[in-house]
Amino acid sequence: MTDMTPEQLAALNERHRERMERKKAVIDAKIAAADKKVGIIIVNTGNGKGKSSSAFGMAVRALGHGMKVGVVQFIKGAMATGEEQFLRRFPDEVSFHAMGEGYTWETQDRARDIEKAEEAWRQARRFLADPSYGLVVLDELNIALKYRYLDVHAVIADLLDRPVMQHVVITGRAAPPELVEIADTVTEMNVVKHAFKAGIAAQAGTEW
Repeated sequence: MTDMTPEQLAALNERHRERMERKKAVIDAKIAAADKKVGIIIVNTGNGKGKSSSAFGMAVRALGHGMKVGVVQFIKGAMATGEEQFLRRFPDEVSFHAMGEGYTWETQDRARDIEKAEEAWRQARRFLADPSYGLVVLDELNIALKYRYLDVHAVIADLLDRPVMQHVVITGRAAPPELVEIADTVTEMNVVKHAFKAGIAAQAGTEW
């Protein structure tokens, strides 16, 4: 940039302005065409970090807009996470249910895991039947579906039967294709680097 003449810099700035003008026209047209207001299903999946972090970021965003939030954590529950400890400060706005007993390699009891998943889904169904909840977070539901602790078709039926303006965020690796098919927004998070592979332990504030 510093080796440009004033004339070259002015020409570059003008080309940039013209590109942004064209881009704005395209984006404005897409925004105008997207005029539907309806609750959506968001799925965060993949092996990368950030699935639950994104979901809880949306929970905070929903709270900022005065929405009531329901949270059900599948699998997790053996230890209190930072998001749980924070969101429990708002009992009138957030109903938080950590209903797992730990990761599957820790519990090593499929029958018990199924029992806990079914219990968690009963709580999820209560949220999904209640239009006062604007956002429902189903954290690690994908894991319960992956191991067939729950029937994916029954879960989908309940999701599709929820109040029309209710949003749902579902997290966990290996989202089943059936769930991906009916979701409105799906993000797959991939690993580029992770501190754990360098021998750095999971730490409060970054991992839990």
